[in-house]
Amino acid sequence: MTTLKPTKGRLLIAEPSILNDNSFKRSIVLLTEHTDKNTVGFILNRPLPYTVNDLIPEIDCNFTVFQGGPVEQDNLYFVHNVPDLIPNSIEVANGIYWGGNFESLKTLLINKLIKSNEIRFFLGYSGWGSNQLNDELTTNSWFISENDFPNIFATDNETIWKNKLLQKGGKYKLWANAPSDINLN
Repeated sequence: MTTLKPTKGRLLIAEPSILNDNSFKRSIVLLTEHTDKNTVGFILNRPLPYTVNDLIPEIDCNFTVFQGGPVEQDNLYFVHNVPDLIPNSIEVANGIYWGGNFESLKTLLINKLIKSNEIRFFLGYSGWGSNQLNDELTTNSWFISENDFPNIFATDNETIWKNKLLQKGGKYKLWANAPSDINLN
């Protein structure tokens, strides 16, 4: 079995063994940047009890905001699949883009010209310094998966981690159905 390397556009899946890590337990991170110096990504399956309108009152938009990670949680980031509508977007991979012109995005949101399955908003991001992620991969805190979802923004937050474990198979099938608090088992 080939072990995938971290690359922009791939998914970082939290190993079931990191039960005590409240930032990353049962998380799936979309990697948006990976170089020799750093890695950046956003947690896809941690919705927060906020909408875009809660954070930016002048934008009447009820799209859920997600916890992107433990770094810079006071900053709002976005990842999308509509670069033709949002200038200056940075391509991540396979039709997924990071950021872009916020004023253009604001106009799109106000005029309801963008759909929730085309964009995801995050407070904060997940970041690793040089070799930090590789060290965590070596200690089995994570495994890497291809992003094989037709539209990552339309995935079910409740089941995405479980489904990736089932897809990996083997010992992961057992963990896929374990309760999030194993003391309840």
